[in-house]
Amino acid sequence: MELGLSEGSALVTGAAQGIGLAIAKHFAEEGCDLHLWDQSSDILAIADQIADQYSVSVVGQEVDIGKEQDVTRAAGQLSEAKCRPLRYVVHAAAIGSGCFGFPFTNLKASDWDKPLQVNLMGMVHVAHHVTPVLVNQQGGSFVFIGSVAGQIGSQTDPPYSATKAANINFTQCMAKDLARHRIRANMVCPGMVKTELAESVWRCWAEQQADSQKVSYEEWADEKIRSVIPLGTWQTAEDISNMVLFLSSNRAAQVTGQIINVDGGYVMHW
Repeated sequence: MELGLSEGSALVTGAAQGIGLAIAKHFAEEGCDLHLWDQSSDILAIADQIADQYSVSVVGQEVDIGKEQDVTRAAGQLSEAKCRPLRYVVHAAAIGSGCFGFPFTNLKASDWDKPLQVNLMGMVHVAHHVTPVLVNQQGGSFVFIGSVAGQIGSQTDPPYSATKAANINFTQCMAKDLARHRIRANMVCPGMVKTELAESVWRCWAEQQADSQKVSYEEWADEKIRSVIPLGTWQTAEDISNMVLFLSSNRAAQVTGQIINVDGGYVMHW
């Protein structure tokens, strides 16, 4: 399907690894120029690699989205780059608490601080400082990477789950507010993807096995996938990227305020 994305540039946050990196490469395959943000200094080398591989303009910036001053600085440089006009924003940067949260009383209140700052306020920082760029360009698209955890109250990491629920709500607020500017806002919620973030939580979960029934993490995780995912398989970063690019494109011109699960059927709302 021709998506017609090459007319503009895309901003992808959290682009140094996992789902964000897969999305960045997919945009580049479509001939789209890129702005890549990540708190890792690796983003500079990654930007150069993508530019060389796909022959598009790519600007990498080291940005901690939890710090508003970082986002303010980076957003101010978007229009200065030698890229086509910004049309597409994909916000993929997020973190977990790093703690196994079942029951939630295993956590300290302070374990919530970093996820709230990065996952919730990071989204707020990106929305507030990038929206004026799209308004000036008279249109565009936001796609936020959420999680099925934000819809089901996942007990494995309550701070992560709660921030993703807040992200869902704010996406819908943005969609309503920005429609008059011809700016759409949607969210893609991955199910079970083999990212470092997901594995860190799942390994903590696997460690709760009784010694008499303990199997390797890989065996435990594959069995868990077969038992909870109707399609019976892990999702991939490419599965998520496919939906993100569709929602970014004019093929989805009448789609806004939607929360779309790419989860193998894990979450079904009746």
